[in-house]
Amino acid sequence: MEDQAEQLRSLMKEKARTEGDAPEFDGPQAARSNRKTRIITITSGKGGVGKTNVATNMAIAYAQMGKKVILIDADLGLANVNVMMNIIPQYNLYHVMRKQKKMSEIILDTEYGIKLVAGASGFSKIANMTEDERNSFIEEMFTLADTDIIIIDTSAGVSRNVLGFVAAADEVVIVTTPEPTSITDAYGIIKIIATEVDNLNINLKMIVNRVKTAVEGKRVADRMIQIAAQFLNLKVEYLGFIYDDPIVQQAVLRQRPFIVNDPKGKASVCLKHIVSRIEKTEFLETEGFGRFMRKLLGRDWT
Repeated sequence: MEDQAEQLRSLMKEKARTEGDAPEFDGPQAARSNRKTRIITITSGKGGVGKTNVATNMAIAYAQMGKKVILIDADLGLANVNVMMNIIPQYNLYHVMRKQKKMSEIILDTEYGIKLVAGASGFSKIANMTEDERNSFIEEMFTLADTDIIIIDTSAGVSRNVLGFVAAADEVVIVTTPEPTSITDAYGIIKIIATEVDNLNINLKMIVNRVKTAVEGKRVADRMIQIAAQFLNLKVEYLGFIYDDPIVQQAVLRQRPFIVNDPKGKASVCLKHIVSRIEKTEFLETEGFGRFMRKLLGRDWT
């Protein structure tokens, strides 16, 4: 994989020189600008906990702060970010993987101030790409470097593609709920991250969704943080909770993000507080999009 990464970098540099620009991909940016791209991966131990809702509305919250945001639906099995926004994409990541389209041709502008890279339903995941498809896909991913925030909504559970996006991110946000099965599955994915991802500095965070009270959210998070520290020697930061707000389900039925449908609702306010808290956390300036691409290529994670 390391040889593959070096070959790809040489390819990209040569391509840039022929276009009159020679960016260096080993730095914090992939280069066409000096912008620091921040990668946030949203994941969960099981489906049905509101992960996609969190990712979609978090992206919009960042856009409302004036950030340039790209939301990537990285689930090629059961993609549904576009459904949340009532968008029917003509093309998606599957077409990029098959080299039928370039990334720039599938990125969609939305009415919510963010750009969307749609996933697809009924196809094999990114982890199952051939080497040729992976080369093409990663090359296309470099075109996303010119942005402030990239939010990646992974599939639920654990697969190589999920762990790749986890290992590559500046922040990894695990979404859970107070339900016992959700808590168990959240701990399961934390355990797998601790044992399978070779990154001692992984920035792992947690959101407890659909809580009835703030106390309930903190109780769930405290329990998870304590167990992760005691048995896995892994630090997990509690970002906050999101109330079990009926407005959220109404927004889903209307295919309109809840932060837009009801900006002053309980869930919307909670999410805005969470984004503000993320922004106050520090992350290494030497990290970013270049590291993200190396991780996806497998250079820094096996």
